Amino acid sequence: MAYILITGGAGFLGGHLAERLASRGDRVRLLDNLSPQVHGSRGLEALPIALRCDCEFRRGDVTSPSALDRALAGVDAVVHLAAAVGVGQSMYRIAEYCRSNLQGTAELLQAILRRRQRPRGEAPRRLVIASSMSVYGEGCYRCPRCGPAAAAPRSREQLAKGEWEPPCRQCGGQLTPLPTSEAKAAEPHSIYAVTKLAQEQMALNFGRAYEIPVVALRFFNIYGPRQALENPYTGVVAIFCARLRAGQPLLLFEDGEQRRDFVSVHDAVGACLAALADATPAGAYNIASGETITIRRLAAAVAEALHRPLRLAEGRRYRIGDVRHCMADISRARRAMAYEPRVSLSAGLAELTGWLDSQAPPAGEILGLANQELRAFGLGG
Repeated sequence: MAYILITGGAGFLGGHLAERLASRGDRVRLLDNLSPQVHGSRGLEALPIALRCDCEFRRGDVTSPSALDRALAGVDAVVHLAAAVGVGQSMYRIAEYCRSNLQGTAELLQAILRRRQRPRGEAPRRLVIASSMSVYGEGCYRCPRCGPAAAAPRSREQLAKGEWEPPCRQCGGQLTPLPTSEAKAAEPHSIYAVTKLAQEQMALNFGRAYEIPVVALRFFNIYGPRQALENPYTGVVAIFCARLRAGQPLLLFEDGEQRRDFVSVHDAVGACLAALADATPAGAYNIASGETITIRRLAAAVAEALHRPLRLAEGRRYRIGDVRHCMADISRARRAMAYEPRVSLSAGLAELTGWLDSQAPPAGEILGLANQELRAFGLGG
């Protein structure tokens, strides 16, 4: 039995992970600030009953040294999930994202170091940190003329003209997207992505310096039951579900042919459990399903799962900071962590829609809030 601290433990992934850890007999402590954007106004009532009963909950922020010192007492390992999340929002709430993601991670590492320096040296022996596919920027591509190629960043002018596909950086030719491995150089396209890359680099360097195994999980698009439906910056699967249930059309940005990888929250939890195992080497790993789908096809799949008619709102919309294609190569996680995704997209959507039957749909005005704010700051077209 281990004693695990989960920062952001009352959130979507944190709650599922806490239940799995508790069910196998581990002691679990949660640290969460219960951000209204994620949890609404319900506060502690947002926590599933199982978490309130089986896990120790502490309300506090990862930017608080005193909250971290108390939360770290006696724990064997830390899963650091606490973060401000959202590519678009990060571009106009810059200080907030840097404070939560960068300062929060720095305070956590400093607090672990303080515990190591005490006479008895009681400190966590392993750290798992949530990173993101966004650190890559554009995924990997192949050019028929140049071979493996890097995509040139898409300019605002290119997006405004509806030229969605990024050109080859060397010859300007058309590219074919490929699965992206951890070997690809990071090229973050948003403030959120910059903070996630810095988080994992801070943690990995800290681990090497102090001989603490650190595993950074580069999660692709996680979806599943208990995702925050009232958060307008949550994942696209939840947003599509919320709009369809409210009788609203689904907004397609660009032409809807962007390729992504969607992973069930249960598989993301499995990756966290594998990362906590002593046998898993330190380093960064892609965590995804290994299957790709276009956003247009995803919209149709969500509508089918909900048994709702598919209505699309198209019109050359775009968002600054979005990437065109990013698909996962998960062979490294399979090899080093014995990670294996088990939930297909169809099965995952069926589970999600079953859970949605018991949930009230969010207020209609919430659904368009993110896009309104992006346009107000000149970040959407």
